[in-house]
Amino acid sequence: MKKNKLILIALLILAGLSSCTDYLEVSSESKYGEDYVFGSKDEINRSLNSVYASLMSSDTYGDAYMNAFALNSDVEFTPFSSEIRNVGGADFKCFDGTQNGSAISKAWTAAYTGIERANIFIKGVEKSNLYLQGDTIIRAQLAEAKVLRAMFYHDLVVLCGDIPFSFTPSYDLGDKLVIPITDRNEILTTLINDLKSAAPLLNYARENTDGIERVSREFCYAMISRMALTRGGYSLYPDDTNPLSQGTMKRPDDYKDYYEIAKVYADSVISSSTHHLNKSFRDVFVDECNYIVDNDDDPIFEIPFLKNGSGSVGYQHGPSGSTLDGISTDINVWGGSAGGIRLNAFYRYDFDRSDLRLNQTVGMWYYNYDGTPVVRNDYSVHANKWSKFWTSPGNSLGASSNGNTGINYPYMRYADVLLMYAEAVNELEDGVSGANGTKAIAALKEVRNRAFKAEDRAAKVDNYIATASASKESFFKAICDERKFEFGGENMRWKDLVRWNLYSEVVYKCFMRYYAMGCASGGDNSVEGTEEFDNFPFQMFYKIVANPNNPDIYPNTTLKIIDFYNPYAFSYSPGSDYSVADFYKWYNEGLSCPNNQCRFSFRGFIQADEYGVFTPQMDRNNLPPVRYILPIPNSAIQKSNGVYKNYYGYN
Repeated sequence: MKKNKLILIALLILAGLSSCTDYLEVSSESKYGEDYVFGSKDEINRSLNSVYASLMSSDTYGDAYMNAFALNSDVEFTPFSSEIRNVGGADFKCFDGTQNGSAISKAWTAAYTGIERANIFIKGVEKSNLYLQGDTIIRAQLAEAKVLRAMFYHDLVVLCGDIPFSFTPSYDLGDKLVIPITDRNEILTTLINDLKSAAPLLNYARENTDGIERVSREFCYAMISRMALTRGGYSLYPDDTNPLSQGTMKRPDDYKDYYEIAKVYADSVISSSTHHLNKSFRDVFVDECNYIVDNDDDPIFEIPFLKNGSGSVGYQHGPSGSTLDGISTDINVWGGSAGGIRLNAFYRYDFDRSDLRLNQTVGMWYYNYDGTPVVRNDYSVHANKWSKFWTSPGNSLGASSNGNTGINYPYMRYADVLLMYAEAVNELEDGVSGANGTKAIAALKEVRNRAFKAEDRAAKVDNYIATASASKESFFKAICDERKFEFGGENMRWKDLVRWNLYSEVVYKCFMRYYAMGCASGGDNSVEGTEEFDNFPFQMFYKIVANPNNPDIYPNTTLKIIDFYNPYAFSYSPGSDYSVADFYKWYNEGLSCPNNQCRFSFRGFIQADEYGVFTPQMDRNNLPPVRYILPIPNSAIQKSNGVYKNYYGYN
């Protein structure tokens, strides 16, 4: 069933409520008072749907978590052309935002609004007669709210580290509205234990009326596994004695206990046999663009955005699309599209050329207002898993539309669970030759199988995994690579790199790759790394042709397409009917150095001046941590009367 109708009701209810302007203030829902209990199933349903509705905020999952906080890496990437920090404090993607940035302030408030609604719901239900009488539906709904609360808290911990934490509704706090900052490990341990007790109360997705648009037992298991890997992985810790220090990357001494939890609960999802990877990789995302929901395939939990009401999936993703006076014209019935979520320009060259995920993930064109495609040959390319343009003409939002696509976002996928399981086993058993090794190999193989045609699987899957299974290190590298290519455009890469303590290494390599490319495009081959570009396609040959109307290859079957000739390697023109698109020359002739985008796109970690001097000077064998942690917003610090303060050099 596409879109839970009760979500719409909840949104209408919420439209009449003033949400909390800061999490430290009592929200309007708290007017119920401490003695309020739910007297009917209708009241409980309405309140639970207000918690679900909190997921749809553009300040969290509706946009910001996929866009504003898609931090730069070797997968997601936004170029920066200025060496000066944005006065609004919004440069989080290049690790140079501030506590005054509006994006973090809005996200903080929206997340704690969702947490407050969940706390109120849980407290009210636990006091209700329906719950005390053991009503299974009500108990399942209580568990749903706990999982949603865990989502909000977990993702805040990933973004901000140690944060205020409480399961108590604000109306029960009395005059203690300044909730103490809690260590991230304590938060995650508490959440994991909370969901362990909640899981048995939940239905499997196939038993839910709204399927994967509702929290299920599988999603609860998967969420435990994700939080356990976060808890067991590396993260950036502050220097409590020096707020100006960027901190230290560490992982807890008991990390293996949490890898064990991750393994057990990922295995619980796998063993349930309720989700599969039967659909092609392409169809998972194109079906979502066409409002098709499958309850037993890759998506385990989809955030159910409302068509024309919420969500930027397919508007920020996919090729950008211009409009003329706010309207797309001719056969282009899809309206405007921002296409703001971009991928690293070099990401596509890292794929195996026969990987089916490549062409569905990477887009090298955008559309003019009349639907004419234009080559995108720039510092970044489009993230093409979702797009308004993949929606069939009959389902399109119209020529004057922009955002609020209503395309669901698969917050948790079965492919993620399979790879989490493989990662946990490899870490715990020092490779995949132990008791659970066969199942870990099968998990990786299931994900990789879908990525290649049947005729390629002997070499690209069987032989590849046999080689990767030789050691713990090689299997770990295979998992790292598989996640890199599986989740492009889903804003997961930097989080994985943090957990593995590889973020600094990868960001440094990314910077050097852009810098070396800038030098090479200006004819300067003296910089280390320029040799990579000896066979690089500095020109791309293409022609615009009629749409072949083959939905298995081109999701949009109406607009003309760009036929690229050998786009991933150096080549000569295949003929006069092809046009040529030069890479933007990434070199500033006037300054005799690479362009700003090559020098400042990782500005908060490393940058270069026009003389080729890097700031800071770095030893690649002893790199400092990336300051990925986001600050506590200044508004929250002020209202805490100084109880909260920032570290990591934000002060």
